[in-house]
Amino acid sequence: MRVSRDMAIINLYIRNLSHCSARLNFLPSFLYFPRNFSLWSMKKDPDLELALSRNRRWIVNNQIKNIILRSPNRVTKVKDLQKKFKTLDLQGKAMNWLKKYPCCFEVYLENDEYYCRLTKRMVSLVEEEECVKGMQEPVFVERLVKLLMLSRNQRLNVVKLNELKRNFGFPDDYIIRILPKYTDTFRLVNYTGRKSSMEIELVSWKPELAVSAVEASAQKQGSGPSFSCLLPSTWAKSRERFLEFNSTPYISPYLDPQHLQEGSKETEKRTVGLVHELLSLTLWKKMSIVKLGHFKREFGVPEKLNVLLLKHPGIFYVSNKYQIYTVLLREAYNGPELLEKDPLVLVKDKFGELMQEGLHEYNRRRHLENLEKKRKRGMVPVRSEARKDAKTEICEQDDSGNKPRGLFDPEERKRFYKVLFDDGPP
Repeated sequence: MRVSRDMAIINLYIRNLSHCSARLNFLPSFLYFPRNFSLWSMKKDPDLELALSRNRRWIVNNQIKNIILRSPNRVTKVKDLQKKFKTLDLQGKAMNWLKKYPCCFEVYLENDEYYCRLTKRMVSLVEEEECVKGMQEPVFVERLVKLLMLSRNQRLNVVKLNELKRNFGFPDDYIIRILPKYTDTFRLVNYTGRKSSMEIELVSWKPELAVSAVEASAQKQGSGPSFSCLLPSTWAKSRERFLEFNSTPYISPYLDPQHLQEGSKETEKRTVGLVHELLSLTLWKKMSIVKLGHFKREFGVPEKLNVLLLKHPGIFYVSNKYQIYTVLLREAYNGPELLEKDPLVLVKDKFGELMQEGLHEYNRRRHLENLEKKRKRGMVPVRSEARKDAKTEICEQDDSGNKPRGLFDPEERKRFYKVLFDDGPP
């Protein structure tokens, strides 16, 4: 009896396993896409990693800002925001996160319910951002034209483009704000009749805009177009490979690729130029590799995009910061800072500064509250309190992306303790 029962359990397990396997086989291929990245590796660049970490908090708070702006009267319940925390890739309580940024978000209690709205300073920044977007409209039009010219059929799917609209700085309502004004440039088409198949199509080719960032830079310098390599001198082999790759003529990504042979060096050269141009059109000269992979058909991006990017470390930097595979354009950065900032980026930098100011205020207030609690318990000596004050300052600097190296220098440490305690280190 026991054997037959065990056999029944095993058979049931096998049937369930087979059923799961069958379901997995029918899953869309893009669900497997991120798992293929797990074998990627590129030597970490501390400056570029810092640029990504600074951007992380901004991205989350910008999403919260957009949720509030879309809410009735620009006010949302904290409990409703809590439900959306998983989609923001956050854990913990929404209330705790909002309290960290008192300069950005105002939380108040009304009828036993907590609500959240933007602070006056934050509203002022939103208005400034809208003003900049209005002035930047011709730039958005030019950017969209270039994207369509880079695509194979001068058409891009609206649903897919919406995933990247903020990368390129497009306003959320760009379809109704921009397209109706430029009917001689764009038109909405739907050749299949499905709602998800709506596309933006370029009405006519613009030869004056078919100039890549590489070509524009070469024209300014009065030289032939070629890629830049930003690698340490220790990367000798990678430099050699880059010089060999760069020795062949540059091929514009706006060139029709139909005459190029698949798998040839010329095709690779054009594809590298294509990814370079796409990144050049973004605000922060970076993009999610998964989202870029969604445009394989439209832009002719290779199936193994990771192999192409890792093959050219002098041009591209691949990071897995926060388990999100991102590609950055090396030449666009000087250390962790962008060399040229779009007017929209400058406004968003002010948002980042406001965030950091609020976070500093929150950390300071919380530290003083903890000290007061310990004083009441008689647990905090004066010297210990001073040490904790210094430690808090270091933590806050680290959270803002700065690396406090001064205190690790012995001489600097002596001077620090002398100023702090009026004597040498204990």
